Amino acid sequence: MHNLVNNLNIVINEKLFVKNPQTSELGKKIIEQSILLIDEIGFDYFTFKKLGEKINSNESSIYRYFENKHKLLLYLSSWYWSWMEYKLVFATINLTNPIDKLNKAIHVVTQPIEDDLATPYINESVLSRIIITEFSKTFLTKEVDEENKEGFFLVYKRVVNRLIEVIEEVNPNYPFSKSLASTVIQGSLYQNFLKDHFKTITNCSEQLSATHFYSHLVLKQLQNP
Repeated sequence: MHNLVNNLNIVINEKLFVKNPQTSELGKKIIEQSILLIDEIGFDYFTFKKLGEKINSNESSIYRYFENKHKLLLYLSSWYWSWMEYKLVFATINLTNPIDKLNKAIHVVTQPIEDDLATPYINESVLSRIIITEFSKTFLTKEVDEENKEGFFLVYKRVVNRLIEVIEEVNPNYPFSKSLASTVIQGSLYQNFLKDHFKTITNCSEQLSATHFYSHLVLKQLQNP
């Protein structure tokens, strides 16, 4: 996995940035430190001015890479889901049994994320916390339909569609495969948020994860529709 990730080139929609941050050390520093700063203070309080102070650079230098902080969040989200898609494909590509493939797919998209040292300027475990807490802010906007037409959510939808395909391998007659797949992926973010902040209204915990819950839920649905 490590060697494959080293060769991974995640391609992000060019409309999300002014200059590709992956092409320079400053750009990579902007990505690295923006993840840490958003995790520290939250997206609502995050500004390019604060990020500039953190990286000892002018605020204007950040605008050379991103038009605004919403586009930066969309960029981070796209990177995360591209990385998640890669993990999902890698984990299931050699599995032939549909149930095994489904269990593995659910595990990948719902498990707690650990940092991958093969991507040194991206801390995936921290980025996953941002996705859990802030991802809804990428699409709960007045501009969502236009941004969807621009392809800003294409990679997220690809991850959902890959899970749809696996669900339909298990039970091609199940009538709600799209709703079930999107519920698993979006719901796992919500359950992990509840686990950390509203423990009394979820069964998910350090011992009983969202992976356990969704594996049980999906298999029951598909085997007893």
